[in-house]
Amino acid sequence: MSMANRDGWIWMDGQWLPWRDATVHAMTHTLHYGLGCFEGLRAYDTPAGPAIFRLDEHIERLFDSAHILGLDMPFDRPTLKQACMSAVHRNGLRQAYIRPLVFLGAEKAGIDPLGAATHVMVAAWVMNAYLGEDGLNRGIRVKVSSFARHHVNVQMCRAKSVSTYTNSILACREARAEGYDEALLLDTDGFVAEGPGENVFLVKRGVIHEPEITSALDGITRRTLHTLAADAGFEIRTRRITRDELYVADEVFFTGTAAELTPVIELDRRRIGNGRPGPVTRELQRRFFACVRGEPGNGHPDWLTPSRAG
Repeated sequence: MSMANRDGWIWMDGQWLPWRDATVHAMTHTLHYGLGCFEGLRAYDTPAGPAIFRLDEHIERLFDSAHILGLDMPFDRPTLKQACMSAVHRNGLRQAYIRPLVFLGAEKAGIDPLGAATHVMVAAWVMNAYLGEDGLNRGIRVKVSSFARHHVNVQMCRAKSVSTYTNSILACREARAEGYDEALLLDTDGFVAEGPGENVFLVKRGVIHEPEITSALDGITRRTLHTLAADAGFEIRTRRITRDELYVADEVFFTGTAAELTPVIELDRRRIGNGRPGPVTRELQRRFFACVRGEPGNGHPDWLTPSRAG
């Protein structure tokens, strides 16, 4: 189904619009020049009803991204939090992917955005496992991309900016054209950075390792993984990692709001471990889904915010 032709409601600049009416002009500045930022959140079906996972942290990162990019936010944090909650409720969703987007309008043209107004929209819809249910259960095949992740002074890497994802799209399309499920990007020094929309971890001899996030996004699912790993008694070491370390890892997995916690079982046609999701990955998956689904005793009920009208 086309994303433009759906039933439902989208919040735009403080108003609820029928889904098909939530449109922008062809001269919208962000459409031409790519200056904007966004978030991706998930709401899960819990015993207490639909609840958004780590809503406060996502809203904080959205405002941080806007600040880094020099975008003046026309709404405050409580307003956008409520818009996210209401998007799930108004669209009658039990589970959802939620997309707040901050963009510049059609008030002017030209590279310098001065004079273009900042606009904000929030939409919510049903999205299944980003890399497939089979990927979550059995693992995915990954290719190291020929495209490097941005240098820190080329793109502001702490911002979840619209334009960053051109790099992700190129890497993703290259990998899938060659028969892989997903890509892995290196930084401009040749060290492991992240996936197109995921952070990456490896496990070796029971210890979890992750790349420094200098040129990668500080993922909220990544932060969640740090807490869950500590709960389970696993150590995480953050350092520079080479691609061949992933080849000989016992386990590798991706984390992200869309990807959730997806095992990687092959990289560049080299089997990872025994070619199946490993015990550390499985334990962290179990703990992650217990949290997001609000299962009793998961230990982190404060990470869930019930959706409600507003």
